[in-house]
Amino acid sequence: MELPVRRRKVAKLELLQGTLNGLILKALSWGPLHGYAVARWIKETSGDVFQIEEGALYPALHRMERKGWVESEWGLSDNNRRAKYYQLTEEGRKAFHSEQAAWSRYVEAVAKVFESPAPTKA
Repeated sequence: MELPVRRRKVAKLELLQGTLNGLILKALSWGPLHGYAVARWIKETSGDVFQIEEGALYPALHRMERKGWVESEWGLSDNNRRAKYYQLTEEGRKAFHSEQAAWSRYVEAVAKVFESPAPTKA
């Protein structure tokens, strides 16, 4: 007798403030992508935990464009629709490496706190 397969329900998480830039920069580090592809890559790569809404994605991309981290160009998507493609600039690559280093320090510090022993009584 075959048992039914249970699908694990993945809980959606709220992004910590400041992490969206790093996720977008990482997605673009692989090459030019249009906005929908950026959001899809983040969703798929995170195991469907992070779903970036258009109302957050496009303002972030436009802020990054104003900062000189990304540049954009109109092109055709895989389904022949007009789409704006974003790609990292040299400044964007520097920003990505900086964001990645800061995130690694943050994760390491949080892990130290979570894994620490109970405080000693004074």
